[in-house]
Amino acid sequence: MLVALQMYDLPELKWATDALGAQLLINLRRAGFPEVPYGLDREGDYKAQWSHPELLLAQTCGYPLVTMLQGQVRYLATPCYAAPHCAGPRYCSLLVVRADDPADSFADLRGRRAAITRPYSQSGYNALRHAVAPLAAGGRFFGEVIETGGHGASLAAVAEGGADVAAIDAVTFALLERNRPAATRPLKTIGRTASAPGLPYITRGAASEQEVERLRQALAETFADPTLGEARQALLIAGLEVLDDGAYAVLADMEREAAAFGYAEVA
Repeated sequence: MLVALQMYDLPELKWATDALGAQLLINLRRAGFPEVPYGLDREGDYKAQWSHPELLLAQTCGYPLVTMLQGQVRYLATPCYAAPHCAGPRYCSLLVVRADDPADSFADLRGRRAAITRPYSQSGYNALRHAVAPLAAGGRFFGEVIETGGHGASLAAVAEGGADVAAIDAVTFALLERNRPAATRPLKTIGRTASAPGLPYITRGAASEQEVERLRQALAETFADPTLGEARQALLIAGLEVLDDGAYAVLADMEREAAAFGYAEVA
């Protein structure tokens, strides 16, 4: 079976992810999953991991949860992060430009070049689309849009002049600010997107109710383990919550609200 924790797995923090993952794998075996692997899966593309038929546990983006993964996976829980602009299980994206850019509001960026992560990203795409939609005219706001594949690459594109603005996951920004300050130092924040539930843990859609409860138990035990305090602190993890059914519907609402403004895609 497959267990993956790739979403905030910066190279500088692999030791913390490995510590958390090692205890999680132990707790999963204790919870009645004897086929748990002996290590985290870091080889595959995380999009492929999410829909893998043998997925036991992974962290996904919330937007795919309510779009391309709907009906294919089951929600488990949502971590809480002790990062600026996060509140409990909710987070947002920061709208960043170069520090010397004269823009001081999002409206100042009309006709400029935007960097997106991927079209199925909440923080790097859907949240940006939702923020831009009221300002767009004729379905357009930016002069050009480039796809970078990730928040680190989007930050670099803005810092190096390949793009003028990007929407960056607030947790990623905080982790980079702490562990790789050279990546964020050339930038400034000019706004933030709407708040939404953060990146959830999921399992395969065929999992039973009993399996879901045992997976939640293993996660809760891992997040409460006193020996993992240093690792959780390094990853900015502050807690874990199981949200109500439908909590992530707000992400689909953001998509619909943008479409109502005639802004179906970031352009």
